[in-house]
Amino acid sequence: MGLFNNLKKVVLVIEYKGERYYGFQWQKGSPTIQDELEKAIQKLTAESVRVIASCRTDTGVHAKGQVVSFRTCSELPPQTFIRGLNHYLPDDISVTMAGFVSDRFNVRKEALKREYEYCILNRQNRSPLSADLSFLVPYKLNMEKMNAASSLLIGEHDFASFVTSWDKKEKSTVRRVYEAGLIREGDIVIFHIVANSFLTHQVRNTVGILIQVGSGKISVEEFKKILDAKRLSLAGPAAPAKGLCLTRVIFPDDSEFKYENLYT
Repeated sequence: MGLFNNLKKVVLVIEYKGERYYGFQWQKGSPTIQDELEKAIQKLTAESVRVIASCRTDTGVHAKGQVVSFRTCSELPPQTFIRGLNHYLPDDISVTMAGFVSDRFNVRKEALKREYEYCILNRQNRSPLSADLSFLVPYKLNMEKMNAASSLLIGEHDFASFVTSWDKKEKSTVRRVYEAGLIREGDIVIFHIVANSFLTHQVRNTVGILIQVGSGKISVEEFKKILDAKRLSLAGPAAPAKGLCLTRVIFPDDSEFKYENLYT
């Protein structure tokens, strides 16, 4: 009973390059972000804990703002968790913020929205500097048409057409999209999307079909027909994972989790 009473819940904001990992969630015999985090926590605190994430990124997907939590009996302050875990973590994973929340806080259930960006390098020649973080599309993209198609995603829709395969654990393929659009910064085209949650490969399939719209292979009207069809695997082909990044997890204004209260 004494040990239970001493438990604290720690929240971390983490950044990682997903190139060499099989996603966030632990998998037997495969490197994952969760596995690396749990090993680092054990080395720092001598405790075997389970880390819970606000969302599970897929194989090869990056993150700037993944939010995770775990329980601990450790008396270490947040700043020491940041420094200590970064000491034990590999160079492609970093804890950027840390703090404490009450035990009733659920990092997954209380997350209101998830924000992703997909980076397209839109020029003829490859870039050695950004090759690991972007997808090269060597032909001109029509931004106006791509944004017209993106606007059709906003609202609550059945996104079955944007799923490569459907995990039957998912009760529904309906999701609510709050923002969707593209901007160009020189040779870089960035697709930005915010939703309550995402289906497996939904964003990558969305980018794949938007590239087809931008290249003129399909029209905006055909894009809408695919969205409305609600049939598995109609969208795509999926853009490579390396261009996708979880940028932020958004919590309600009245949530006890507040970024401004965390330590860096």
